[in-house]
Amino acid sequence: MEIISFEPQYSKDFKRLNIEWLEKYFYVEPHDEEVLGKPEEYIIKSGGQIFFVKQNEEIVGCVALMKIEENIFELTKMAVSPKFHGKKIGQKLMKFTIEYAKRQAWETLIIYSSRKLENALHIYKKFGFTEIPIEENNPYARGDIKMKLQLS
Repeated sequence: MEIISFEPQYSKDFKRLNIEWLEKYFYVEPHDEEVLGKPEEYIIKSGGQIFFVKQNEEIVGCVALMKIEENIFELTKMAVSPKFHGKKIGQKLMKFTIEYAKRQAWETLIIYSSRKLENALHIYKKFGFTEIPIEENNPYARGDIKMKLQLS
């Protein structure tokens, strides 16, 4: 297993993994469709990053870091292919992403999530994320919890 940075040829994998996840737990919102269809425009060009987990030439997981403001990024669009669940790929990806953010000298990571995703919330808390108030006009209809990790 290796973690690699975004390259345009992986755009379809990014969309596939996230749509698969969204359809399993929620539904695809217009905001998702737009961002997933144009990751370079919405994430990379504004200073963000996307990482992929590659196993035997297959892309099996991903995560994005979307710039909110200077040194504050949203950790978003994290997904692992269902056939690879239970192998701690999400935790390895989370650890890698946090270490990357620290090397960039970023101050804060933000996550929007849902209280019904108990396993995900457990992982976020395990890595030090704490709940903070969620704004009324948060970007995701499914989001009912906001968390942050102070990096510096």
